Amino acid sequence: MKETVVLVHGVWMTGLELNLLALRLRRCGYRTEVFRYRSLYRPVPHNAQRLRKCIAELGDTRVHVVAHSLGGIVTLQALQEQPDLFDGRIVLLGSPVNGSIIARRVNRYRLFRWLLGRSGEGALLGGGPRWQGAQSLGVIAGTRPVGVGFLLGGFEGANDGTVAVEETRLENSVASTRFRSSHFGLVVSGRVAAAVCSFLRHARFEPPAD
Repeated sequence: MKETVVLVHGVWMTGLELNLLALRLRRCGYRTEVFRYRSLYRPVPHNAQRLRKCIAELGDTRVHVVAHSLGGIVTLQALQEQPDLFDGRIVLLGSPVNGSIIARRVNRYRLFRWLLGRSGEGALLGGGPRWQGAQSLGVIAGTRPVGVGFLLGGFEGANDGTVAVEETRLENSVASTRFRSSHFGLVVSGRVAAAVCSFLRHARFEPPAD
């Protein structure tokens, strides 16, 4: 049976930035489907419902999910509502599953709250879905501090310029690893793509991180 990887983009993104990662996953032998959603104009539960519908419409195929940033929270929300949605594996790339300090700083100022839109509700501002542990899940975090975080007060500890490593930690994950990558770099890095393929195949990350 051909296996399908559903890719889920992050906030402010359109899904086009996942094309290179999708190409690399196809070279690993997977079909790919990019799930696009309105990250600013719809709350996470609405987008999670649409993700569930997208996966249900894929038909007779084993489904895996690779999600970047906010996309990881959307994925966990979909699984919280339907734990048996799919039986494949999950890789989260720089997903602030514990909330985002950068989002909380932006939210303090009414003038800039439009930058979060409705993605902050029960998501980037904290209080997001909890991981139920039904599927094998791996977490990849970046440690190259290049991104908007520098302009918004920076971080304590390792970060990818937008999300802190601590914000990506998830109990019951099967494996976690780090790469010397910025937040956006996680979706264009060849080494990260190779690690994603390894996890989808074997539930472990190879090659080793930086």
